[in-house]
Amino acid sequence: MAIYTKEEAKQIMEKALSFSTADACEINMSGSESGNIRYARNTVSTAGHRSNQNLVVQSNFGKKSGTATIDEFDDESLKKVVKRAEELAKLSPENPEFMGPLGPQTYDKSITYNKASANISPEYRATVASSSIEPAAAKDVTAAGFFNDSYGFSAMMNSNGLFAYNQSTDSNFTVTMRTNDGTGSGWVSRDFNDISKFDAAKASNIAIDKAVTSREAKAIEPGKYTVILEPAASVGLLQNIGSALSARTADEGRSFMSKEGGGTKLGEKIVDERVNIWSDPLNPDVPTSTWNGAGQALKKMSWIENGVVKNLAYSRYWAEKKGVDPVPFPSNFIMQGGDASLEDLIKGTKKGILVTRLWYIRNVDPQTLLYTGLTRDGTFYIENGKIKHPVKNFRFNESPIIMLNNLETLGKQVRINGNLVPYMKVRDFTFTSLSDAV
Repeated sequence: MAIYTKEEAKQIMEKALSFSTADACEINMSGSESGNIRYARNTVSTAGHRSNQNLVVQSNFGKKSGTATIDEFDDESLKKVVKRAEELAKLSPENPEFMGPLGPQTYDKSITYNKASANISPEYRATVASSSIEPAAAKDVTAAGFFNDSYGFSAMMNSNGLFAYNQSTDSNFTVTMRTNDGTGSGWVSRDFNDISKFDAAKASNIAIDKAVTSREAKAIEPGKYTVILEPAASVGLLQNIGSALSARTADEGRSFMSKEGGGTKLGEKIVDERVNIWSDPLNPDVPTSTWNGAGQALKKMSWIENGVVKNLAYSRYWAEKKGVDPVPFPSNFIMQGGDASLEDLIKGTKKGILVTRLWYIRNVDPQTLLYTGLTRDGTFYIENGKIKHPVKNFRFNESPIIMLNNLETLGKQVRINGNLVPYMKVRDFTFTSLSDAV
């Protein structure tokens, strides 16, 4: 097993630190046990188990740093990796932005570990696959999916007295369903720390229904449409707001958060007042570690409140340069939703388009957060509160900022990619051309 308890990890890292002769030394240690099953053409193609462990040493002499990695933890191996990191540090140029190691920190107890998720069996994985394959075959649909579960730990220690440790579990499922005539496609993704929240059959049936109902899609003219965005459609755009929350890029005039003429948009209203975005490592639906890779404690943090930018993230270096406290980047992304279900949003739409998923999202203009990409795996035309027919896929050009200023309705939150994102109805979403891809 590559999983070490808190005490076992601490002993190994203390031993490694005892071999250090550098001005400062940081040890990062991790391990994981993970299993997976993959299927295509309604047949399991691969299944396996992986066990990994490693230890990373960063040694510093002044502002010179060197890093070395090893996956054996006996005394001689630990001496070897520490010595190698120190040799590399002495050969390295100085890093003008180097920050010395943090001292001891206080962390909240995380809730990322789930016992049942840590004990998933090969039989369980086989059941996940059969829950997709059997109903797909019964409806003349072909399934291609992947399920992966993992149980791991991460630990950190430095020569300044800091020690951090966390155990976590995770599971990820994705499946694409294609009708056998090649004209329909459906897709679904699920991820959970707690495996009891996962229903493979229910998720698979959603993708099957999308595939069957998206057959023989009709072409309609590109343009500006009212759209209902499922969380898998909006999350890729919304996460790009998170990447714009860097105080440094804003101060340097390199991001959307930069104000014309200098300064940042901190404290300014940038989106609809119903938009509230925060991060919280202790949220029970999307828990994360309570410390980050720099050893900083992670707490609940508001980023956008009633449409107003409340905080920007400051690295330790940039915070020192600006004379403020460091603010770690968010470890998850939580957007407040409403009470409306997907069905409610469809019923309340006179004319619009339902988008299952966006993909191949690419940056067009970082200053306006303009992105382009494509719809995929189920795009439907809505008329008078009902799905009338499937439509061919579109290319879009849109900014999440414009999107969040054109909000009509916020629906229920859904977990997607470790984040909580609501269903959204948005007006004037810009589709620029058609795509022949299914």
